[in-house]
Amino acid sequence: MTKQKNYKKTLYACYLGFVTQAISANFAPLLFLTFKSTYGISLEKIAMIPLVFYLTQLLVDLAATKFADKIGYRACVVASQALSAVGLVSMAFLPELLPVPFVGILLSVVLYAIGSGLIEVLVSPIVEACPFENKDGMMSLLHSFYCWGAMGVILGSTLFFGIFGVENWKILTVIWALLPLYNTFNFINCPIERLIEDGKSMSIGQLLRLPLFWLLIILMVCSGASEATMAQWASAFTESAIGVSKTVGDLAGPCLFAMFMGISRMLYGKFSEKLDLTKVMLICGAMCAGCYLLASLSASPIFGLTGCALCGLAVGIMWPGSISISSQKCPRGGTAMFAFLALAGDLGAMVSPAMVGSLSEMAGGNLKSGLLVATVFPVILVASLLILKIKFRNVAGRRQ
Repeated sequence: MTKQKNYKKTLYACYLGFVTQAISANFAPLLFLTFKSTYGISLEKIAMIPLVFYLTQLLVDLAATKFADKIGYRACVVASQALSAVGLVSMAFLPELLPVPFVGILLSVVLYAIGSGLIEVLVSPIVEACPFENKDGMMSLLHSFYCWGAMGVILGSTLFFGIFGVENWKILTVIWALLPLYNTFNFINCPIERLIEDGKSMSIGQLLRLPLFWLLIILMVCSGASEATMAQWASAFTESAIGVSKTVGDLAGPCLFAMFMGISRMLYGKFSEKLDLTKVMLICGAMCAGCYLLASLSASPIFGLTGCALCGLAVGIMWPGSISISSQKCPRGGTAMFAFLALAGDLGAMVSPAMVGSLSEMAGGNLKSGLLVATVFPVILVASLLILKIKFRNVAGRRQ
């Protein structure tokens, strides 16, 4: 008798995959000032760390459109966990081993950024390929683990530094590396199915010629921009608006944002069968625009912080929702479509926060001015969803 496959094991591995990505994205920024004081690295150079991280992810997203299907999901996702673990461990040792510590840090960042990029491209289609019911809810719940991972990294690291001192950051780095190392073995053993049978998915050329595909790309760019802008500027906004310390700013800003984003994804995961995804996305897009306006225009610090925190509730559905809508509207998009969606989301996440920083600097350091301009992204998302709702009704599925 054939043994029934345990897809829950696959799901748990994917949950931990997103926690791994949260560690990769959120741990190093907590050490920026430590890098400055320990190795004498200028803030200008330190600013290159997130840039290198997201640029590497973008390049991996782009490359994955070509190699992910050829190499296979399992080999790629196992490599994602192994590279994440090696990159984190390297960050604890390479800066001391190399003549230029900053080079060691950047090499470590590149390693775990490659792992993070592979996670982003592969985990969603792996779950999509599993024979689960209620795929929309499952996708939303899956992506909530990035939020809980981000909260865990910030709170866990803050607690560790408070007890053992920030000078012991290398020990914590190795501790965080144990999770992707453990998850490597989960992905080696869990069942993994192909999203689409060989020869039946759309080619890259077919995707690029499909008007619907470009609308889906716009959704992902705006989702990534709406989420990352507030996430990356939440701490600075909280510190400047309310006048609190860096530690309180980290906890009140990014942690509240991540908590509400996780709650949003969990709630949709639970009630998705009773909800219309497009309508929920429209409401969330409008709410997100309102939160950006509240944060940027309110004279009250408390209202500003409320807009910042509730923005997490609004953007929570956007990224996983855009992926689910893409799967529904373009069912033969295959791995290449998921890779392009990840690329688009990362592009929005890289460009928008940088734009806000530049515009705020031009406004004399007024962060609220930059956040006000960022309102354009949820507005475009709402407009794109309306076009999608009116003009495209599974046209990709009918025409292929």
